Parts: sequence; C-alpha cells; structure tokens
Amino acid sequence: MEGSRRLDTLNRVLRNLTTESPDVYAAALVSEDGLLLASALPQHVEELRIAGMSATLLGLGARVATELGLGKMEQALIRGQHGYAIVMAAAQGTALLVLASEGAKLGLVFLDMSRAIKEISKVL
Repeated sequence: MEGSRRLDTLNRVLRNLTTESPDVYAAALVSEDGLLLASALPQHVEELRIAGMSATLLGLGARVATELGLGKMEQALIRGQHGYAIVMAAAQGTALLVLASEGAKLGLVFLDMSRAIKEISKVL
C-alpha cells in the first residue's frame, strides 16, 4: 500500500474509533520515538506534545514492566480528574493513544482499541 493511502487508512481507523466508541474523544498513533503517525485529535490539542508524551509513557511503561518481571508492556492507563489517557502497544514500534471521558466504560474502550490495533497492524 502506498504512503498516502496508508496514512488515509490509519486516519480513518482512528476517526472510526472516536466516532463509534462513545467514550473516546481523541486517538493518535505514535511511534516509540515520539513521531505522530496518524491522529484524530481535537483542534485544541498539540499533536507534537501528545506524540512526545505518549512515547515517553510507552517507554516508561515498558521499563516498569521489564523491571517488575511483568513481561512485555501491553497498556498504560492514566486516570485523571476529567478522564483517561490510555496507551496500548500497537504494531511493532508504535502505540495507540486514546483519550476517554471521565465516566468511560473501560472494558468497552479496551475492546475498541484492540479492534483498532488489529486494523492498524494490517496497514503497517
């Protein structure tokens, strides 16, 4: 698949995630070194900052999982006063970041993220 078609497909997967999962309001696919690969983020969100923080969280989560003998990191969850930031390992060297609302049904969010990652893996 050529580059622009691949990017269009990745962006479509992320847009579908934000529109079909009622609790998810933003999604981004980032590389482990902090590059934004695709996104469905609100306009007020700084994409470069989100990519960098997601990569940091991914790296830190991987290190914690290794140090504690938990195996390969699969996801990291940040719960804030106004919602959740969830980073889930995606295709090799990438991570899916999702921002979810305060009352999110996390089981459904995790399921929707897993489905999106399957589609992402087909593209990458």
